[in-house]
Amino acid sequence: MSITPSPATPVRSPAAVNADIRALWAAGPLSLEGEAEYQRLLVEWEAAVRSDVVAAA
Repeated sequence: MSITPSPATPVRSPAAVNADIRALWAAGPLSLEGEAEYQRLLVEWEAAVRSDVVAAA
């Protein structure tokens, strides 16, 4: 099951979300909180990529 942001939530660019993912991993191995944040960022990144694909179509 995929979770997507609500329409009222602005979607950041895939590059912006990717930068947050890279910064999270740059700190070293993820804690439980870091893992939860990573999962949230992956969902956000997927939504951002989909948004870019729809916009290009």
